[in-house]
Amino acid sequence: MSSAVKIFQGRFGRVALLDMTAPLVGHAHHHCHILIKAGGVDGAFRVRGELAPLTDDTAVLVNAWEHHAYEHKAPPGERTLILALYIEPAWLAEIQRSLALSGHPRFFPESTVQLNAATRKNVEEFVLELWWSDEVSPGRLENLLFELVIEVIERFSGWRDLVSLLRNRPPAAMDPRIRQAIALMKQDVARELDVDALALQAGLSRAHFFTLFHRDTKVTPLVYANVLRFEAAVHRLTEGRDAVGDIATDLGFSAPSHFARFFRAHLGITPTDYRRKVNLFDPPTDKAPLI
Repeated sequence: MSSAVKIFQGRFGRVALLDMTAPLVGHAHHHCHILIKAGGVDGAFRVRGELAPLTDDTAVLVNAWEHHAYEHKAPPGERTLILALYIEPAWLAEIQRSLALSGHPRFFPESTVQLNAATRKNVEEFVLELWWSDEVSPGRLENLLFELVIEVIERFSGWRDLVSLLRNRPPAAMDPRIRQAIALMKQDVARELDVDALALQAGLSRAHFFTLFHRDTKVTPLVYANVLRFEAAVHRLTEGRDAVGDIATDLGFSAPSHFARFFRAHLGITPTDYRRKVNLFDPPTDKAPLI
């Protein structure tokens, strides 16, 4: 079974060192997502319908809200250690203004990037520090993380020029009916997704609603709803000490085992494992993060 070695969570997002032995379902994140092989056998992610190899020499880049899935095709018992960076675009923009569009769905023009020897060495040092350090200060982790992110994406020559990014990748305006549907989805993430009801409230046919939703979010309503539920689960697991069974019920799961299956399918580990391994750098807030 896949497991977490270390997880760090803060205003930067999440940094997870994952020992993967099984695939993950297709899913998305509101984060800017970088995946780097830290050890074990080669792996791959399916991004934009194509296979993106995860090797010693290549990292996988996934845009915010870009549908992707981990594929673990290694022989039984073979593992892939993955350094998974889930980066909050607002945090990047706070440090470097020209990264303000890192949450744009086309920020990464390619899903695979080559890693040179220097970057590979820095990845190894980053992983070793996370693995062996009993405590990593928030300031040091953020500095190391930012430097690693920049080093990985440096080959994209336009990221430093905000004006060019705005000119080449203008943010798409979301249809107000889709905004309304998303607002309704956020009001109660535990409610079973009813696409027909959402389409009716938006004044659209089911087919037209699907088309507009995918055009504006790049994912289906179900994937979007699963992102909301997953992030709500992470928030509940880290903000307090409510029993996992109670969290499962509050999020609309009929049994804790269904919640565990859902969580593991999206991250590779159980909710209990996440709570046990996560290191928090920010005090919990009263409200779940807006997505």
